[in-house]
Amino acid sequence: MPSPDETRPKYRQIADSLRKAIQSGEYGPGDRLPGENDLMAGHGVARMTVRQALGVLKDEGLTEARKGAGVFVRSFQPLRRRGVQRLSQEQWGSGRSIWSADVEDRDFVVDHVTVSEDAAPERIGWVLDLPEGDTVCVRRRRFVLDGKPVLLATSYLPTSLVAGSAVTQEDTGPGGTYARLAELGCKPVHFREEIRSRMPTKDEAEHLNIAAGTPVILICRTAYADGNRPVEVNEMTLDAASYVLEYAFEA
Repeated sequence: MPSPDETRPKYRQIADSLRKAIQSGEYGPGDRLPGENDLMAGHGVARMTVRQALGVLKDEGLTEARKGAGVFVRSFQPLRRRGVQRLSQEQWGSGRSIWSADVEDRDFVVDHVTVSEDAAPERIGWVLDLPEGDTVCVRRRRFVLDGKPVLLATSYLPTSLVAGSAVTQEDTGPGGTYARLAELGCKPVHFREEIRSRMPTKDEAEHLNIAAGTPVILICRTAYADGNRPVEVNEMTLDAASYVLEYAFEA
């Protein structure tokens, strides 16, 4: 009787073999994988099967194709997002960006920021408990790590709360938005995050510079001040291949 591995489609078997070789260090960051002709000969398969196998690794974020040169192991290392530590008051309350808990000494920049005052989308108005017709301050950003876009984020805050403050500026200052909310008397004391995954929209794929088949992680975070008052909704779209989500907390 054939083993479960032997019953898997051939392209999956080839992808599994190459993945193991990458994970074991046989092929390190920046190394070129065997070419299509070599893989065809080594596995006795057609070119289309080899291309399907290589496509699996690309969609998983393990490899990248370079026109005219071949397929290479990605040198980019995933970002470890420390979901609990990054939101602690010790982090933003001391003037540090919450992102510094994740990136350490890597090259991390926000290369696109827009701030506007817009009508609150229905879903946002409901979460922020806004009266009908109220507007929100909308902060849209793109985050780039080691030259690669990894995250799109859109924050919504009640205009009535942040009008005239640094929250409405592109640069919110040391500690970011949460430090400014604390100065406004609405210090975040509780956070709630919802996480799900799906395929990217065309616009998301373009802004994150990912293949259409690469999944994205969606994180929606709501920040609450005293009295369980919602003061911010942040909708984030992450390149799934660029992140490891880590949550460490006491039992």
